[in-house]
Amino acid sequence: MGSEVIEPQSIRNVTVVGDPDATVRVVHRLLRDLTRTGTGVSGTVHWTADHTEHTIRIAELSSHAPTATLERSIRVADGLIAVMDAAAKRDPRLETALRIADDHQVARLCLVTGLDQPAADFGHCLRMIADTHGAVPLALQIPRGLGTEFEGAVDLISMRELEPVAAALAGIHRRAAEEWYRHLVDTVMEQDDADTAGVPGPWKIPAGRLHHRVRYLTHIGDIAPVLCDTTPSSHITPLLDAIVRYLPSPLHVCQPEHALDY
Repeated sequence: MGSEVIEPQSIRNVTVVGDPDATVRVVHRLLRDLTRTGTGVSGTVHWTADHTEHTIRIAELSSHAPTATLERSIRVADGLIAVMDAAAKRDPRLETALRIADDHQVARLCLVTGLDQPAADFGHCLRMIADTHGAVPLALQIPRGLGTEFEGAVDLISMRELEPVAAALAGIHRRAAEEWYRHLVDTVMEQDDADTAGVPGPWKIPAGRLHHRVRYLTHIGDIAPVLCDTTPSSHITPLLDAIVRYLPSPLHVCQPEHALDY
C-alpha cells in the first residue's frame, strides 16, 4: 500500500504562539470540521486555496513557556502565528516570542482576538508589533467597530476585488477601509522592482500582485500581516488562506535572502 506524495511547496508548518487559552482555542478552530489528522493541540489540515490543495501542519506553543523553550521551538519553525489580545494592555511574553522570531527571521502572521471586549484597541496591537521587532505591521483586515459595537472584519484585498459592493460590505466603515487599503498598497508596493508607472491608482492593482508582494515581504521579515479574529463560532477561513498565501513552505525557509546579516 503506497503512501501519498505531497508536493513540498504545498506544505506549511506553522506554530501558533500566545496565551495558552487563546492559542488552544485557535488551534481547535483550525482543526474543527476540516479534513485533518492529529489530536489535542497539534494536527494536520488539508486546505485548498487559489485552486491548490495545501497541507498545513499545526503546533501550539504557549508564550508562558520558559524562554529557552520559546527560543528552541521558534528557531526551528517555518512560520509563526502570533495570537494577540486587543483588550490586553501589554503581553511581555508574546513580545519576547516576537523578538525571538525576528532574531531568527521566522516569518509571522498576527491574529488579533478580543475585539469584542470593552477595552479592545486594535491600534495598540499594531503599535506593539512595530515596537517589538521593527517589522511593519500590515493590516489585511480591519475591525468593523470595537467592543460592544464589534460586527466582524473587513477584508481589505477582497473588498478591492468586490469594489462594486464594497460599500455594502464595509457599511459605515467604508471610508476608513479605503484609507487602510491605500496604506496597504503603499506599504507593499513602495519597494516593488516592477515598473508601476501608468498604474491609474491603488484600486487597479491586481489582487494577485498584492498577494505576491505581501508573501515576499513576509518571508524576508519586513512586514507582519495582521488579521482580525471574529466570533469563536465563525469559520477561520481567512486565516487558513493567509497561512497558505503568505507563510513559507519548507523549501522557501532556507533561501539565500533568509541568511542572517552579521
